[in-house]
Amino acid sequence: MTVRHALVLAAAALLVFALALRLHHRTASSGAVLPRVPGVLNPDVTQATIGSTIWDGWTATVRPPVEYTNDLKVKQMREYGETGSPSDYQEDHLISLELGGDPTDTRNLWPEPYPRAAGVDRIENELNAKVCGGKLSLREGQEQESELKHTQG
Repeated sequence: MTVRHALVLAAAALLVFALALRLHHRTASSGAVLPRVPGVLNPDVTQATIGSTIWDGWTATVRPPVEYTNDLKVKQMREYGETGSPSDYQEDHLISLELGGDPTDTRNLWPEPYPRAAGVDRIENELNAKVCGGKLSLREGQEQESELKHTQG
């Protein structure tokens, strides 16, 4: 191998490395952290119990304590390889409480970065309004929410 050939190979390797770093940075800074959890439903919430469960105010009665979600968020951020500050994330329910997700099951919780988390909260409320208003079944709302979070974070 000639010196020139070795230099060309080294330059190509550096270029590939630089492109990989740029792609990693773009992906990491895009705000999308896809959940690695399947989502778990609260067995108390069914189509028949919507009126006594996911209506206004009920989620506050089942929301887990901040201490629980903050500890879990830090643990899951390490598992996800997220290096930002915990305050840059919301420990989110894959199936929201507004749509009958389990409040504390770790298979339903994951660290979602802001500002994406705030945008998703709005969508969760819209889906809740459609389900409670009879425009979507509970199952349809849950499926739409799961699809959104598994594909867009």
